[in-house]
Amino acid sequence: MSKTKRGLANSITPWVETKSIMDIKNKTGNVYESIAIVAKRANQINVSVKEELHSKLEEFASHTDNLEEIHENKEQIEISRFYEKLPNPALQATQEFLEDKVYYRKNEEDLFS
Repeated sequence: MSKTKRGLANSITPWVETKSIMDIKNKTGNVYESIAIVAKRANQINVSVKEELHSKLEEFASHTDNLEEIHENKEQIEISRFYEKLPNPALQATQEFLEDKVYYRKNEEDLFS
């Protein structure tokens, strides 16, 4: 696992905590805009974590169809457990947004439509 993933797992609590709606709204001036930004960032995080997990588990993939040959691998189980303990992407995205770690911009075409 990368050091950033381990640090991320320790820095953000996996439990849902209430956030001030005014803090979220004040970042963009519109609560719906803020939530849309958080949702897009959560999707980005989810895709990257999923790709990383699948690439790591691909090493353990068996390409045979025989069910009797399936066996447990402790490394594979350890990797899966680590990724299960990571905070939800929506929680990560919200935390990043509130800490000003997310870059976003308004599309100029949307402003004049």
